[in-house]
Amino acid sequence: MTEARTVTPPLGGAALATDSRLLERVRAVGVRTGVDYTDDAAVSDLLARHRRAVERTTRAPAVWIGGLALAAGAIWPFVGHAAPATAGRPLLAYAPAGPLLILAAACLTLARLRWKRALLHKELAGYREALGLARAYGIEPAHVPAWLEGRREDGGGRGATPIPRYAPVERSAEGTGTPPTMTPPSKPEAVSEYERVADQGGWHDELGWLLLFAGGIGAAAAVSSGEALGLAALALVPLAVVVWVAGHRQGRRKADLRPEAEAYARAVAAARAAGAETPDLPPQLRALLDD
Repeated sequence: MTEARTVTPPLGGAALATDSRLLERVRAVGVRTGVDYTDDAAVSDLLARHRRAVERTTRAPAVWIGGLALAAGAIWPFVGHAAPATAGRPLLAYAPAGPLLILAAACLTLARLRWKRALLHKELAGYREALGLARAYGIEPAHVPAWLEGRREDGGGRGATPIPRYAPVERSAEGTGTPPTMTPPSKPEAVSEYERVADQGGWHDELGWLLLFAGGIGAAAAVSSGEALGLAALALVPLAVVVWVAGHRQGRRKADLRPEAEAYARAVAAARAAGAETPDLPPQLRALLDD
């Protein structure tokens, strides 16, 4: 799904052309990297192509081998110590953990180096430089994808390749581009409701299982001990069902609101990329653009 989706650049050529000095500097970056960062179609293709390349490094064999070796190296001392074949033989019980952990470290380090190398490709580095220059001229993108800055999937952290920071520059009164043709979309009430409920919930499944286990264990203890009062714990079972139903309804409501919220977020990002003045997106809506 990610590969088929058209990628909207955080800032397009129209936004970059609102200040002639910025446009000149961005074009100079493009000459150095061989990319016209004012060509929205070219930048969209560039971002889609490099995102696929970055994601491939996170699914490479080195990642799986490193993860498996790390798990095996961490578990081996406990398994080896308890296994009859190696009991009383410390060399067999503990020694294999060392090479496994070394293998894990080597594979995971290699995977991270390849991931970082993909992010540092000159075309991506040049676009991050263009975004940094735009910020210096007071033009802030509505959203910067987490992967482009090497941040976690949830968007947290500074990232391995953050947008560079430059000293602020006072914008000139004139621009070289045509006025933006896109206007900011109005926010539907459904989008505002999604913002309110997006961070709610997430605990219904855990609490439901906890109530179910507590009810079952309490009832079993009552039967084994002959204490009829303990059978009252069975009342927790229907309560668990009530919690699950409430969680399902809340999740269903979020799912119903999500398409309109995502469409609004993408429309705002596209309008900002085209140079229009738009409201800042809240974290709940920015998260939709990373999916």
